[in-house]
Amino acid sequence: MIQIYEIFPEFKTHLEEYKVHLAQTTPNGDEPLDAFKLGEFDKFQANQNRRNFEKKYIFSLIQMDNTKKWLYAGIYKSNGYEEKGEKYCYNTELTNIQKDLIGRLIFQYNKKQRNCYPHLNTIINDLTISEIRPKKVEILEFSGYESLKIAYPILRKIIFEQNKAWKTALSNIKGIYLISDKKTGKLYVGAAYGSQAFWTRWSDYMKDGSGGNKELEKVLKENSPDYVSNFSFSILEIHSNLTDDEFILEREKYWKDILLTKEFGYNEN
Repeated sequence: MIQIYEIFPEFKTHLEEYKVHLAQTTPNGDEPLDAFKLGEFDKFQANQNRRNFEKKYIFSLIQMDNTKKWLYAGIYKSNGYEEKGEKYCYNTELTNIQKDLIGRLIFQYNKKQRNCYPHLNTIINDLTISEIRPKKVEILEFSGYESLKIAYPILRKIIFEQNKAWKTALSNIKGIYLISDKKTGKLYVGAAYGSQAFWTRWSDYMKDGSGGNKELEKVLKENSPDYVSNFSFSILEIHSNLTDDEFILEREKYWKDILLTKEFGYNEN
């Protein structure tokens, strides 16, 4: 088994200079792994509610799907901060320390404490190297229909770039999908059928965020166009492209009734 000091020999002599950022889903529902895939982890990490980076270096790890696995996101140098209201906006600089392993190196760590910013010397003996992937974790990976949950910004990037793997997967099945609003908890149930099914239907939402739905149009108008970043997409059930459209519509009605999305969500009818 590869030891952490073999990969990071710097830790042997400068361990006291490191703080760890165990990046997890925020109370607002922001996903650090999504930010990483979008190339925006630096921005995600820089904005803090407290002075969390009072050491020279930040050893950044991102939790993967609520598991004990943590993705190496790099080592950053902390160059101070600027107070903006109740926020501390850090000026961070990505170092070259094992830069080639960013997005590939995965640690095993059982986080039991609430603190997401421990000193490295307090947890280093509990960090074990799980694997080093040949390819960097990226947005292009299709996770499968059953486990699919994707934030609007990532879906928008996938569709605008016409990602082949995602387009093939989302075009070849019909089914029922769910849009969740992480700010309010409200849900919207929709049906995907016809030509290219999910791909075509979800592409409609990328134009203005509403996909033509009046209730979604209303919430975007009441807030701002950027509110769409609070929407996430998932799939409730899938069926063959040969399935009759009327059956798909019946299943849509079933899920609306089960999830009460007409009474408490964004389905108008």
